[in-house]
Order: sequence, then structure tokens, then C-alpha cells
Amino acid sequence: MNVLGIESSCDETSVAVISNGKLLSNLIASQHFHKLYGGVVPELSSRAHLQIIMPLLKQALTESKLELNEVDVVAATAGPGLIGALLVGLSFAKGLAFSLNKKFVAVNHIEGHIFSGFLMEEKPEFPYLCLVVSGGHTLLLIVKSETEIIKLGTTVDDAAGEAFDKAAKLMGLEYPGGPLIQKYARLGNPERFPFPIAKLKNPYDFSFSGLKTALLRFKQKEYGNSKIPEADLPDIAASFQNAIVKALILKAEKALSEFKVNSLSIVGGVAANERLKNEALTLASKFGIKAVIPLPEYCGDNAAMIAYRGMLLAKNNMFNSFEFNAYPSLKKINFSNWKSI
Repeated sequence: MNVLGIESSCDETSVAVISNGKLLSNLIASQHFHKLYGGVVPELSSRAHLQIIMPLLKQALTESKLELNEVDVVAATAGPGLIGALLVGLSFAKGLAFSLNKKFVAVNHIEGHIFSGFLMEEKPEFPYLCLVVSGGHTLLLIVKSETEIIKLGTTVDDAAGEAFDKAAKLMGLEYPGGPLIQKYARLGNPERFPFPIAKLKNPYDFSFSGLKTALLRFKQKEYGNSKIPEADLPDIAASFQNAIVKALILKAEKALSEFKVNSLSIVGGVAANERLKNEALTLASKFGIKAVIPLPEYCGDNAAMIAYRGMLLAKNNMFNSFEFNAYPSLKKINFSNWKSI
């Protein structure tokens, strides 16, 4: 089975090809110009997707040594994400599949992340605990099989990646802020400033809005309207990062204590964070299970994970009609294979 995957949910345009489970090509075009605006501008993102998607398709097919008519399934991200950006990739994929008379699969972007660990040589073993930590979502899940996912908890406000970016802005750092906070944190003392960890009714839910507010109040108290001095940034970054990682790991540890699983997988853009990776490896070792964390190129938005998830859905005969539309929010669509405890 040859699967073509297309990802365009935010500010990365990506095209990938998987053949019989083997990744042949995974091209990613990032829109770095959003840095000028301090965040992603939806209209500009959509236009950039339109300009690059056809050249990426041609290059991906060249790298994979496949002709377009050799593609069996076309898979594309349908949501969640920026609606305009999603429509570019999804419409392109549907038009391509229709013109080639091929099967089409609409992929949930989060499910792409959930199964991104299978792109690694060491793969998760069902059932596994999956912590999704991206710019827009933070979720704790038990993945029982290719078609059954149990949701333990989600974020009630800001996602972890979003909190990193907002914190970076408060600290006077440019967008995207997560990598810069990690850079400063390497040099800082994570215990210097005791930022809070939210306690919620559902012990598996997450909340990072209060943490962001705590940083704002700290800045106002210590520096007023002045910029944070460069010398203080490492300790502040390390302490803020420490609070986020602790919140994530504590809830994952509670889930591992309560549910019997064979693996722990940390996925999404924030999974590239060094501190989180190290803590996850330590946690998995404590419970005698393996931890699977994708390589950085599979943590962020990429089409390889969309093609892989599309392949799994195709194997289970879970195709979609060309009427399937894009959806901006995870709450806007009901997935029959998602259940809550």
C-alpha cells in the first residue's frame, strides 16, 4: 500500500509518502515569516500553503521514486487547526484522490501525533499511555489499539505549548518561544522560583493559564513595566519550564499507577523538550516499561504521521467520502473510536 500524506493544519506545509509501512519521503516547509508578527497569521499561512504544496508533492514523489498513479490512498489532515490552512491541504488531497480515482482518508491531526511513535524503530506496544503535548492541545490518553483510544484528561484552558509561547512573550523573547525558553533553562536553576501547579477536579486534566498569570504577576512585582534583565532569564525560564514538566509528569505517573500499559509515548511539538524527555525516560524506567518519544522532525507538525495514520485507517477500511469537511476544533467532531473514562 502506497499512502500519500498531506499536512497543513497551521504553519507547516508537509507532504510524505509511506510504502508498505516504510517512510520514503517526508518534506516540511516551515513558515518562518510569522516570527515578524509574534504569532501565526491565519490568512498569510493559507496563502503560503497554496504556494508550496504542489512543488512539495512533486519533490516527495521524486524522492520516493513513485509515480502519482502508483499512490493507493491519499490522506490529509482534516482538523483540528486553522480552518483556512486546513482547507488548502484537505481540498488539494480530495481533488487529487478524486482525479486519480483513489481512496481518501481524512485524518485527525491529534491522532497523527498519537501514532507518530510508530515512525520510530522502537515502537509503542498496545496498550500504551500517550501524552500529547503540542501548541494547541494537551491530552492524556490510553491507546488500546489502532482503532480504540481512551481519553483520561485534557487541558481546560491553555495547552502546554501555548503556555510556553505566551510565557516567552512576557519574558521579552521572540516567537516561537518554546525553544528559546529551553535554551535559557539549560543555564538556570529550576528551583529558584516556585511557580504553581494547578489542581483540578479531574486528576488527569491540565491547566496552564494560572501558571502564565503567575509569571505575569511575578514580572509586574519584580520588574514593573521594565524588561526582564538578561541575567535573570535563565532562572525564570528554568523555573517556568520545571512547573510545566512537573504537571505533565505527575499526571502521567498517576495514570501509570492506575492503569496497566506496556509503553509510555510522549508526542507533539513539546515532546522535543529535553527536560520533558529526560523525565519521561526516568518515569518509564521506574515502572519497568519502555518510553517512545519521536525524533524532533516527527514531534512537530509533519505529513509522515498523517500518512502513517492514514495507512492504519485504510488497513481497517476506515475511508472517507469527498464530502468530509475540515473542522477547526477537536470538540467539533465526534470520533467513534475515542472514549472517555
